[in-house]
Amino acid sequence: MALKVYGSPKSSATQRALAAVKEKQLEFELVPVDMASGAHKKEPFISLNPFGQVPALQDGDLTLFESRAIASYIGEAYASQGTPLVSQDPKENAIISVWCEVEAQKFDPAGSKLAWEIVYKPMFGMTTDPAAVEEHEAKLSPVLDVYEARLTVSKYLGGNNFSLADLYHLPSLQFLVGTPTYKKVFESRPKVDAWVKDILARPAWQSVIEMQKN
Repeated sequence: MALKVYGSPKSSATQRALAAVKEKQLEFELVPVDMASGAHKKEPFISLNPFGQVPALQDGDLTLFESRAIASYIGEAYASQGTPLVSQDPKENAIISVWCEVEAQKFDPAGSKLAWEIVYKPMFGMTTDPAAVEEHEAKLSPVLDVYEARLTVSKYLGGNNFSLADLYHLPSLQFLVGTPTYKKVFESRPKVDAWVKDILARPAWQSVIEMQKN
């Protein structure tokens, strides 16, 4: 039975799950969830995720929600297929796990809020708050200093191979690239800038981006 991913390719969280599926070159069915009509807040979707947020995944008798948990499952359950997203070496995998936590706890709180201010608000006809942008740029900058140091000693965050630690960043980075914030806080750090351009150019991620056009 093919995997089923419930969500919208325009949702950043859904994109994260789709990136993992695409990296693994798995057959899957995207089941659209009409978020504009509130379909994610009622049945039948609410039975898949009681919090009413996309995405959700069904793999046979297994149902999962939360995009990072879905991507982690895909990486482990289909370890022998496509791009290795986790390591079979416990020590290497521990390092990947550390940087996965860094993304969720250090990068995303500022990165996602910047994407909201810079990209989503104008999209919805709302006004960007310059003070909020400045605040979250200030929070993100020291995180990216750590990234710059890390990427000086390894090609990717989790080591010398692309992994979940990099993949988790893709949606927020896609929204931020090309913005004044990107030029200000990313391009000033050459290792970070090169890493961003590298992972955003991956064929699997470009395939996810193409799905938004359909």
